[in-house]
Amino acid sequence: MLRRRQEAELEKYGTREFIKVLRLLEHATLPELAAAVEYALSIGANSADAVKLILQSRREHPVSLFCLDGRPHLKGVQVPPPNLAVYRSLCVGA
Repeated sequence: MLRRRQEAELEKYGTREFIKVLRLLEHATLPELAAAVEYALSIGANSADAVKLILQSRREHPVSLFCLDGRPHLKGVQVPPPNLAVYRSLCVGA
């Protein structure tokens, strides 16, 4: 299905784009790639870059919160809020 879409939309570059997708097997398993391709097709994305991004995002692990237990010296640290006026001045000057 992916190859047909790529060849229809990209004409002579479709096969090359499909080969890029297949080369993702160098860093992913077949089930991982198949699931990424299936998801890409479901959202209307058919490029190798889209499939690659989907694979990468599925490998990311959520960041856990930094626990202060056992670090009492850090509980007193206060970070001042950013001065948004400085940012606004950059936007206005652009």
